[in-house]
Order: sequence, then structure tokens, then C-alpha cells
Amino acid sequence: MNEQFSLEGQPFIPLHNLLKVLGWCDSGAVAKMVIDDGLVQVNGEIELRKRCKIVVGQTVSFNGQEVEVTE
Repeated sequence: MNEQFSLEGQPFIPLHNLLKVLGWCDSGAVAKMVIDDGLVQVNGEIELRKRCKIVVGQTVSFNGQEVEVTE
């Protein structure tokens, strides 16, 4: 089963912030580096935009982990 992350009423979360909040990266700087390196996927596609707006219904994958974004 996938992990889920709730936006708690916010319209979106920037991709690098999501990686940090989930604890997948120790800091925003590390999150930006792994995104730059092409290691993060959004809905199965490599995403290189650090501030990509992640919205409800999207799935983010990194380092063998996957999270579905919910409301």
C-alpha cells in the first residue's frame, strides 16, 4: 500500500518541500540536489522542476518509496 500525504486544505506543495516534509531528504538543499539529478518521479515521469506544484491525486516516487497526495 502506498504512503499518503494530505495537503490539509492547501492547493499544492512544492516538490522539494514534500521530500523534506516526508523525511525522504534531510534538508531542502538535499531535496533540490536529488531532483536536479533526475532521481524523483511524479506520476511515473522524471521531474526536474524543484518547485513543481504537487497537487491532489499526484504520486511522487523517490529511492524506492512512493507517496500519493490527498486532500
